[in-house]
Amino acid sequence: MKFGTPPTEVAVNVPTRAALFRAVRLKFDARDGFALATLNLDHLTKLPREPVFLAAYRDHDLVVADGRPIVWLSRLAGQPLELMPGSDMILPLCELAADCGVSVALIGSSEAALEGAADALIARTPGLKIAHIHAPPYGFDPGGSEADALLDALAASGAGLCFVALGAPKQEILAARGRDRAPRVGFASIGAGLDFLSGHQVRAPRVMRKLALEWLWRALQSPRRMVPRYAKCAAILPGLTFRALRRR
Repeated sequence: MKFGTPPTEVAVNVPTRAALFRAVRLKFDARDGFALATLNLDHLTKLPREPVFLAAYRDHDLVVADGRPIVWLSRLAGQPLELMPGSDMILPLCELAADCGVSVALIGSSEAALEGAADALIARTPGLKIAHIHAPPYGFDPGGSEADALLDALAASGAGLCFVALGAPKQEILAARGRDRAPRVGFASIGAGLDFLSGHQVRAPRVMRKLALEWLWRALQSPRRMVPRYAKCAAILPGLTFRALRRR
């Protein structure tokens, strides 16, 4: 299903968890790289204003629905999608990687957060191997020479799956570039997922997630950053709802 406004629409092309894990297993078995993006409303506010972000998104092999508004819109359009938040995909993808003999790399916010996440993943996933960890410095440019060096090191590490936790649009731009520069690596952009695993950020309690109130938790945790973001998301919802109903 496509989301957004022409000509800046992007498509969610993986509707269910089962379909996602079938596709990733095939990639692992073939030792073929991929780029996985998790679409949410925040991305939809940025895509029309950032051509590089849009181009990177369209270079992704796999796009899933991250965020309940995306799922609700898909149901309104009569093309239901399963909710697949990036943070919830980390452990299952690690289990699949371990089962397929694929080692993992972590790219994210700080060495401490990545080391904590690596310890948590190894403890919870028997047989998992962490091949590479890297925390880019502040101001990291995903389109620059430093990114080239990062991707070259990643390719040389032998990792077959890389979790990228740099926030949008940096993580998606880096993942799209990695499809060419590290073609045997699968990139999964997962936002704050590694910080949650390491304990550097606290995720909303499970009951709030089940009640679709994770956005409220995040707004209360970081109001200056998150309230303007959610206001932009709310502003585009009426138009998205209208287009979803028309598709139905």
